[in-house]
Amino acid sequence: MSIKSKVFAVAATITMVGGLSAVGLLHADAQSGSCGPGCVNVYGEEYGDSPGFVLDVYRQWETVGTPIVLFRASNIDPAEDFVISYAAPVRYAFADGMVSRVVALQYRDDMAYEVEYAPYGVRSGLCVGTAGAAASHTPVALEKCGASPNTTWVVDAPKPDLVFYPWIAGSNTNTSHPYVLHYPANGYPTDSPRPQLNTYELQQYTNGVFPGNTYNNEMWAGLYPAPLT
Repeated sequence: MSIKSKVFAVAATITMVGGLSAVGLLHADAQSGSCGPGCVNVYGEEYGDSPGFVLDVYRQWETVGTPIVLFRASNIDPAEDFVISYAAPVRYAFADGMVSRVVALQYRDDMAYEVEYAPYGVRSGLCVGTAGAAASHTPVALEKCGASPNTTWVVDAPKPDLVFYPWIAGSNTNTSHPYVLHYPANGYPTDSPRPQLNTYELQQYTNGVFPGNTYNNEMWAGLYPAPLT
């Protein structure tokens, strides 16, 4: 069995049983009651420490290119149902073709994940990602899982005791300011039309109270960063 197959098998097992795994694969905190305990919430620091607004598939469409937005957390909304379909240290993910060479060199000891849409707990084969390599303002949408680094996210966790971390795009090629999962500035989850998430350069405060801290619209919770051994 290949490394990739082994990791998929581990991720599938953990997703089925739910909870915090022994290897720290995921944060099981299901929204839709019918999704089951293996589902994950993804929510941003911008709107507080609890998942008031979570990752959501626009209008529940199960098609490639469907926008990823934030919407109010609900236990009956299948558009908020996600599972982990891939989890591996970056150094293994590179061998699987799931991260770029730049990501492999800079984040080799971090964890790489795919987050798959699974309405009512049924896997769709579609993951949160981009249609091409991440760049500035690249829309984030549902894309085919397992096909390329475009659907991989790396949890950059230099301090593993925190809740929120930047999610580096697996396809990133920017060595100085990596492209990360980003919520549009001046957007709000209940705006119409719904603001679509995108990728954008990592932004950090250069002065003030929190110098060096990442902007909170680029900080995300929902995946544990502990590496596999």
